[in-house]
Amino acid sequence: MTPGRIIFLNGTSSSGKSSIARELLDVLEDGVFYYLAVDGFNAMRTKRELGAEELDVALRRTRMGFHRSIAAMAEVGNDVVVDHVLSEPWRLLDCLTVLWPEDVLFVGVHCPLDELARREQSRGDRPPGLAAHQYELVHGHGDYDLECDTSTASPRACAQRIKEFLPNRPTPTAFTRLRGRYLTAGQGSPAAEPSLF
Repeated sequence: MTPGRIIFLNGTSSSGKSSIARELLDVLEDGVFYYLAVDGFNAMRTKRELGAEELDVALRRTRMGFHRSIAAMAEVGNDVVVDHVLSEPWRLLDCLTVLWPEDVLFVGVHCPLDELARREQSRGDRPPGLAAHQYELVHGHGDYDLECDTSTASPRACAQRIKEFLPNRPTPTAFTRLRGRYLTAGQGSPAAEPSLF
């Protein structure tokens, strides 16, 4: 069975990942793509109030489950568009461990801080300063196959660019390069997290 392709969108909150993902589902014509968003997995959690420690444990397990769900969908031949925020080093390390790197098109979704703040305030469903907090963290690994700036290109234009780039993914992919850089050779175990960013 041929594994599915993974278009992995990484950027801060309010950077435009979800808008690009929705446009991708509309413009991609050479397969059946499914949209998996980390926010969708978070929304499945019980509404019971959780203490800080319990919430941290639940969120980590949620992200780990999200990563493995992406891998499972792709493993059986589904094409997937992923919307994620790699704001902690372990998240990228876990993705590098469980996703087949040559199947991943890693896309950096960028937006300037002032525009992120404006969007955050406009949408009203995010804590103020969340995007600013994530800003340096999410792109700290410094390697993508493709990058988009949603302050200068519409979500549709970004999706179209990704669509045109998809058949010409580089070899090795960004995930392959990052895997070689951050995972212990031959063991598939994460290197020390502090060295990641």
